[in-house]
Amino acid sequence: MDAGQELTGQALTAKYDWILALTSIAFVFSCASNGANDVANSYATSVAARTLKMWHVGIMAACTEFIGAVALGSRVTDTIKSGIITPDRFENAANPGTFMLAMGCAEVGSGAWLTTATFLGWPVSTTQSIVGALVGVGFATQADITWEWTKGSVSQTAASWGIAPGIACGFSAIIFGTLKYSVLERSDPFKWAMRLIPLYIALTGGVLALFITIEAPTAPDIEEFGAGKAVGIILGCFFGCMAVGYAFFIPYFHRRLVKMDSRIRFYHLPLGPLLWMENPPLYRPYQGEWTITNHYEDAYGNVQAGSKDNNKHAPEHPDEKKPKDTDIERDPESVASSPEIQPKKHIVEPEERFLDPVRDLSWANPRKWWGYLKYGLLQGVTRDVITHDSALLRDIHSRAKRYDDRIEHMWTYCQVVSAIMMSIAHGSNDVANAVGPWAGSYNTFRTGEVNTEAGTPVWFLVIAGLLLGAGFWVYGFHIMRALGNKITQMSPTRGFSTELGAAITVLLASRLGLPVSTTQCLTGSAVGVALMNYDLAAINWRQIAFIFSGWVLTLPCAGLISGLLCLMALNTPHF
Repeated sequence: MDAGQELTGQALTAKYDWILALTSIAFVFSCASNGANDVANSYATSVAARTLKMWHVGIMAACTEFIGAVALGSRVTDTIKSGIITPDRFENAANPGTFMLAMGCAEVGSGAWLTTATFLGWPVSTTQSIVGALVGVGFATQADITWEWTKGSVSQTAASWGIAPGIACGFSAIIFGTLKYSVLERSDPFKWAMRLIPLYIALTGGVLALFITIEAPTAPDIEEFGAGKAVGIILGCFFGCMAVGYAFFIPYFHRRLVKMDSRIRFYHLPLGPLLWMENPPLYRPYQGEWTITNHYEDAYGNVQAGSKDNNKHAPEHPDEKKPKDTDIERDPESVASSPEIQPKKHIVEPEERFLDPVRDLSWANPRKWWGYLKYGLLQGVTRDVITHDSALLRDIHSRAKRYDDRIEHMWTYCQVVSAIMMSIAHGSNDVANAVGPWAGSYNTFRTGEVNTEAGTPVWFLVIAGLLLGAGFWVYGFHIMRALGNKITQMSPTRGFSTELGAAITVLLASRLGLPVSTTQCLTGSAVGVALMNYDLAAINWRQIAFIFSGWVLTLPCAGLISGLLCLMALNTPHF
């Protein structure tokens, strides 16, 4: 389109600039809430397992979501998403403002529901939220809605509530079951962990590299891509990661966990074979005692995992003496594998850290403004999302078996890599959920005609990528609490199995044309891992019911908000 046609188009839609402005505001909330709600899918298990801290995730999420949105984000955004409503209703309309209004109402409906669900702690599907919003718009504008069983239809969306979690549950249970019986519950688990960790590193790299390659929106169909190339990617990444595992990770783990060299930290991994030396050339050696993270500990220094088994032999008669070492932290085997960590008796929350020191100061004092600014920007990544003061959760966590923290430490690296890949995939795939309606409204305003296949400028994706990370940074902690340890006891090996099971589910199910959601896959995967405790009481079924209710409410609530807004706007008396 040349400049003259564009100016003519803008003249036709100039009076609808208020619709574009409101859509842009709704887009900010929709995209930020998308990040706050869905980023937890990638990183919740890592935080719950004490592999990463919230501020680590805040920085990593800002980077990975931005990379996914900008580098891999779709350059063509279908503004009438997934065939939910037919575009003919708008393309044949004489007034392009109707299409702008419909897209604006869909953005408002989706953004309002996502924001509400996030603050209520509901992990919901952002894709289903925009689908529900478009269904509401379809009813209001009397556009045809696709109900039959086709890709992206309403019926497939509803079916995904059971399909996605069920498949993910099976995959994660198989992965953790394999890990459990090949390593964790062998007679000498640490020895087997050292032998097999390169294999699991290779498996992680191969599966997740294929996940990114095939699932990137710019990637071709598997038939066009070719089975040979796909197999080549899998095998190349698999053997490449295995070589890295043997050359770099094994010497690092031997030096850190067998030799117990207190100077070694993760940034010494690039030294690789040099770490076999008696006195390797270490840069920036750590000054301090040898420690290892207790991955089962909460912020109070308490460990619940495994305590149910320890208490099985508790005396039934009041006169019988109790065994001395009933506390898992005092158990000799546990102490041998995990040196005691000083309990953190008091949790400093953001209010106490940022607001209390300046609460009595005058608003004329710059320190007060600085304290409230830090609270606004940092409170989301400085909250404790691990500790839950609940008798129910303590009982649930106590039913999970505790494994050697040295082994758990090895799997933190697989877990972090899988979390990063899942986050990049989310940024690339789900950015269109918020950008789509905004891009459609913007292009219609600019050209003066409805175009359901609107080209998406790169600067749209840049803004969206920044908002995805910012949304998690500010209020993503609500969903981090809902997932992870609030469903079952998490640890690095369990978190790795959860994330990898979800990634495989999204990859295979999407190739088969089955409806999937990363939120639902992660929830199902967490249940699958928990089932490997062989104790149904090791799962918080109340939390599962709470999350499921959010899935069911997403379609009608987003649709009701957008539909009522659109209906009122179309029928409002105007001059």
